[in-house]
Amino acid sequence: MRENFFFWPILPEREMGRGVTLQEVHLNNLMVTRVVMERGARIPPHTHPHEQITVVVRGKLEFELEGTRKILGAGEGVKIPSGAKHSAVAVEDCECLDAWHPVREDYIIES
Repeated sequence: MRENFFFWPILPEREMGRGVTLQEVHLNNLMVTRVVMERGARIPPHTHPHEQITVVVRGKLEFELEGTRKILGAGEGVKIPSGAKHSAVAVEDCECLDAWHPVREDYIIES
């Protein structure tokens, strides 16, 4: 059985693009990712079948969801339904937590 307790600073990470790193923890049906973005880093417009909730932990993130843009600061978030087109740009260095259902198999990092 994998360890159930974790500490974000020592979890393996994956570079997801220029200035974007991801870490993850997951169970069979639920995943949480920690995404750290450098100022100016971008996540291009995309869709996926997963439901996602994103919360900004620190910094500022410009988020676009289905054509609506908003700058999110620490403590703010967005609910992203399955299939919704969305993108993001880091206005400042930022850190976000994303909750996923179902688990994004393509985001699993083997340790």
